[in-house]
Amino acid sequence: MHVGVVVNPVAGMGGRVGLKGTDGKVAEARERGAEPRAPDRARRALASLYERAPDATVSTAADPMGASLVREAGFDPEVVAEPARAFSEPPADDDAYAAAETTAADTREAVTALADAGVDIVLFVGGDGTAADVAEALEGTETPMLGVPAGVKVYSSVFAVSPEDAAAVVADFERTERREVMDIDEDAYREGEVHPELRAVAHVPVAEDLQSSKQTGGGTVEALAEGVADDVEDGVTYVLGPGSTLGAIKDELGFDGSPIGVDVWRDGEVLVRDATEAEILDALGERNVVVVTPIGGQGFVFGRGNPQLSPAVIRACEVSVVASRSKLDDLSVLRVDTDDPELDERLRGWTRVRVGKFETRMMKIV
Repeated sequence: MHVGVVVNPVAGMGGRVGLKGTDGKVAEARERGAEPRAPDRARRALASLYERAPDATVSTAADPMGASLVREAGFDPEVVAEPARAFSEPPADDDAYAAAETTAADTREAVTALADAGVDIVLFVGGDGTAADVAEALEGTETPMLGVPAGVKVYSSVFAVSPEDAAAVVADFERTERREVMDIDEDAYREGEVHPELRAVAHVPVAEDLQSSKQTGGGTVEALAEGVADDVEDGVTYVLGPGSTLGAIKDELGFDGSPIGVDVWRDGEVLVRDATEAEILDALGERNVVVVTPIGGQGFVFGRGNPQLSPAVIRACEVSVVASRSKLDDLSVLRVDTDDPELDERLRGWTRVRVGKFETRMMKIV
């Protein structure tokens, strides 16, 4: 097996600092103190791949786009591409990756070099923008691609559910199918407008542990929102996630919330609107409840579109899941991908999802 690896080192950096994405916002993310997400996601995938296929041949790009991360996992990679602003020496720590200045052109050139090297699959680490660049470079070839999710949104169906799942798929796949690469205008997304656009159709391994394309949920949520508002308790801090379902709850509570951000509310007062991870943690009280809704079509409760709800935030809160009936009708299970495997495991199992003013439905988080 010959695996090509390419890492977008700044993918997802804008998430926890409230930027809803990193496209065109890397400098601002750094100013806000953002930490890289992609390197650790890459490590998890590559370590799992080494456990499953230690004899695999691995080709990659020079640092900061993969070389050192591949070596850390135990592989001896062939470096077939070099970004325009390659690191002169291996990164000393993850802070070094935060200073990376790679471009979409670097990604496309690296993937082209990997395809020319004859890899059996391109394993990339990034978000939807990275996926679109990889798909563009592979257009006209039969080389499949698979994503390790590290971006903020991750709408496309070319990603594995988790880094470990990506490794399992790469190690065992036998055939491929065509799947969608979606992306959205991040500037419009930051204004609360979500318009997914089909960017490409790519060859992807056939496997169960791949996520679906993001779909919008349907059905009324008025009664659901009324029920949540009726049940709020004095002195409790509510951390309200993004999405239209939560938007209805925010309206019922009497404030204009951030449609795609996280708002913190307590005792009739908005403590923080469109909060970052740090702002959420600062606003928490003695008892805290995080209210989230799964992404339609995918089922993710944490790990897609709400990175401000970090492991530290989740651990400090009770978790309440809400959803319209129609959204749940399209989901067989719910999913989590928090960057903390121990927390993911703790969250798995059966959970009660509120679907109406009084009604609930049991759903399994896997």
